[in-house]
Amino acid sequence: QVQLVESGGGLVQAGGSLRLSCAASGSIFSINAMGWYRQAPGKQRDLVATITGGGRTNYADSVKGRFTISRDNAKNTVYLQMNSLKPEDTAVYYCNAALIVAGVRGAYWGQGTQVTVSS
Repeated sequence: QVQLVESGGGLVQAGGSLRLSCAASGSIFSINAMGWYRQAPGKQRDLVATITGGGRTNYADSVKGRFTISRDNAKNTVYLQMNSLKPEDTAVYYCNAALIVAGVRGAYWGQGTQVTVSS
């Protein structure tokens, strides 16, 4: 059974920082791209940042220069360092990973972690 477990969400004032973590576990053969998405109330789930197995990154324009995605392949973990947080960053943040499990490639999601930025 494959799991993505997120941690690090919480309540922070505008201008503050948070670091999210997402660890993948289970019978994983390999992990390709990993990423973070977010969903605010009443809105669709949007991409925040992705990182390939080789470390190439991609960011939504709204977070460029403020957020940094990274990964530790030895720990099957992806991180999202969020600085200069704004109230509009408030959302549930979801981890996503492209995994090969039992020879089959699939997209897996974490359960989500709430990030709330107060003004």
